[in-house]
Amino acid sequence: MKIAVTIPQGNVGRHLTRMLIRAGVRPLLLTRHPENIPAALAEHVELVTADLREPAQVVSATAGVDAVYWVDPSAESSDPIADYVHATESIVAAVEANQIRRVVFQSSVGAEKRHGAGEIDGLAQTEVALDESGVNVTHLRCGYFFTNLLFEVAAVKAGLLQTVLPLDAAMSWVAPRDIAEVAALALLNGEWSGRRIQAVHGPEDLTWARVGEILTEQLGREVRVERISDEQMRGQYLEAGMPPAMADAMLGMSTGLRDGFQPEQERSIVTTTPTSLGSWIREELAPVL
Repeated sequence: MKIAVTIPQGNVGRHLTRMLIRAGVRPLLLTRHPENIPAALAEHVELVTADLREPAQVVSATAGVDAVYWVDPSAESSDPIADYVHATESIVAAVEANQIRRVVFQSSVGAEKRHGAGEIDGLAQTEVALDESGVNVTHLRCGYFFTNLLFEVAAVKAGLLQTVLPLDAAMSWVAPRDIAEVAALALLNGEWSGRRIQAVHGPEDLTWARVGEILTEQLGREVRVERISDEQMRGQYLEAGMPPAMADAMLGMSTGLRDGFQPEQERSIVTTTPTSLGSWIREELAPVL
């Protein structure tokens, strides 16, 4: 089985690549910067240079591939949804041209809304396009990444995190390594077919208030969380240099899932993964503080 992995140095991809290698697979890594792949890893993989928003490059790179772990690259332009459209065109073109049998797609909780969830709407469009292509596809509806806290290192050091969500609203939080494990199992399992939804909810739903408590417990310093207005958060995004459309897309990922949203798949033994926020903080966040 020839398996391609996109964004191999990403939060999920770096774990997934190593899992596939340990399983005896020599994965094909699609990356814009092959020079950034560590030498010790490069000898166990195949490398191909490809921009995931360029259909011709992705089609060429995936010739002969049986399965793909597809990640839409993060938006980089002033029109984030258009960036997702270009990435979607690439994977659909590759599936059709190369008759790829299986795609495991890194989607998000909230994509089931289809509209009104900011940047997640781009992932929803990819889901729909893959469904319409007729490929066997598993959509991984992932919860909120623990690694998002790495973007908040300065705030954690200052002892104050801010959110537009109610502090007592619980949602799924998940370690990227757990997502990689679910992805690896789906890629290596040749028995499934059709369209599958696989939520990845982490070990428990957490409120932002509880996240602050866990950070305080694990770091030995007080970390408070406060709720701010949508306008304040958007202003912070703009001050950080985001174009207005990107600021709206970022904000929409929170506001779109705020009022009465329930994931399509409930928490169960199928959707629950083991890594706790506390253990992730000790292993990955604390060392960078």
